[in-house]
Amino acid sequence: MSMLIATRLGSGFDRALATVESLALDDQEALVGVVQKRIAAARLAALTREVAANRRDYRQGKARRGTAAELVAELRGA
Repeated sequence: MSMLIATRLGSGFDRALATVESLALDDQEALVGVVQKRIAAARLAALTREVAANRRDYRQGKARRGTAAELVAELRGA
């Protein structure tokens, strides 16, 4: 990341923190709750997409089931 981008992200982050700090404590707590829920939803959506892609790969024969021990044995050429 370039220094210019890092500086812009930093200043935006600093402005966001200043804005949040200007809120009443109850509002800050409410905002944190909303942000946490949105982050959880975004992570769930990403995981859902990853699972769907993995299932598609499995159906298409691009992936297969196995244990970690089986994978290690295959990598070692056993």
